[in-house]
Amino acid sequence: MNFNATRWVYPFVLTLAFINILRSDSTSQDLQPRIFTARNKVMPALVHIEPVRTIFSTGERRHALVTGSGFIFSQEGFVLTNHHVIENAEKLSCTLFNKKKLSAEIIGSDPSTDVAVLKLDLKEWGEEPVPFVELGNSDSVEVGQFVLALGSPLGLSRSVSLGVISSIDRYFEDSGSMISPYNLWIQTDAAINPGNSGGPLIDLNGEVVGINARGVFLAENLGFAIPINLAREVAEKLLQGNSMRRSWIGLELQPIKLLREYLQKPDLHGALIAGIDPHSPGLKEDIRPGDLLQSINGFPINANFEEDLPTIRKIISDLPLDREVVLEIWREGNIKKVELFPQFEPFEYQPEFECENWGLVVKGLTRSIFQNQLLTDYNGVYISAVKNGEAAEKAGIRAGDIIQTVNQQKIDNLQEFKTFYNTLLESKNDFIFFELIRQSSKYFAAVDLRKRDN
Repeated sequence: MNFNATRWVYPFVLTLAFINILRSDSTSQDLQPRIFTARNKVMPALVHIEPVRTIFSTGERRHALVTGSGFIFSQEGFVLTNHHVIENAEKLSCTLFNKKKLSAEIIGSDPSTDVAVLKLDLKEWGEEPVPFVELGNSDSVEVGQFVLALGSPLGLSRSVSLGVISSIDRYFEDSGSMISPYNLWIQTDAAINPGNSGGPLIDLNGEVVGINARGVFLAENLGFAIPINLAREVAEKLLQGNSMRRSWIGLELQPIKLLREYLQKPDLHGALIAGIDPHSPGLKEDIRPGDLLQSINGFPINANFEEDLPTIRKIISDLPLDREVVLEIWREGNIKKVELFPQFEPFEYQPEFECENWGLVVKGLTRSIFQNQLLTDYNGVYISAVKNGEAAEKAGIRAGDIIQTVNQQKIDNLQEFKTFYNTLLESKNDFIFFELIRQSSKYFAAVDLRKRDN
């Protein structure tokens, strides 16, 4: 070993390490004031939300107090938060930065994007201006950019965590609670714990770039936020009183990458049509699995990867219902144009409905229920809970059953069920006959309300 060379190498390495420490310390000193400035700009608009919600886990009505976060985004006192924070809330109590507690009402909510808008009751606020945040541009954020996650994690009043953007295009394949099919997610290593949901993810200019939505249980440094550009678009529609019902053509899409490699056609573009819903407009127009969707109303479509699919789904969901849509379909080297009218997305979220007189709780069918129960149509409502000892349980009705008819009246959706339920209550009908689906088989049950107390 050359000890003379080693004698020179060690001091050189130590010098480099010392320089890096100095640089790191200098960067930290430069960063700290910006963190404080951004925090101080947004913190007054942070809202601690305490919704009181009704749950029916065993068929019994119970109230549960949970916590979440939100932020004021207008001087009128409008608040952005997550749908799952205020879902099934009967009342909302909001604590502001000055410890004042104000009630709030739900202006609107969109489960598909997990975005909700509230309105604070400002009667007790006073004369001072209402603090509100500035909404930034989530399209301009970059991987490695510093961000702050603000909120009320684990029931604590206020907190700030520092991190960086880890990804700007995180995609979740599953469709379910808090998983949006219409957008990619911002991933950050800033801590997003329970209670942080609904709080703002901000850049160092103090502008909101996302809404904290979800962390991963028992996984540190892994959190996800809804891009603020999407949340702003949803909020504008909700504030205008518009429904968030979306257009639907019933096509299940996949990326084209593997098919293009298999066919050895590197220039082929589009989205692979993997399936067509049997009740959709697409089935009526001779669209087949294996076709490629290449354009919508002349707008080119291309899905190389899974991350490209949410953008295409959103284009479809925004199509007007009262106008014909032209799809360009590629099949075995030939191009055909298909004209159709979109329909409303059949799986629209609605809160649970308690049938207290019958001792059960129902909700509208969801896509996961439809798939798991192997249903062939969208008619009916799902029984989410049955109350112990009540009429429905005595009749053999179980949670998980699907009601298709009541007293031979076909039930298409939750709204129809509510209307018919109230009609039967008014008529004081004591004998209710149900046609149900249980584990893909027909099942009949008769509820005799005369025996409720026996």
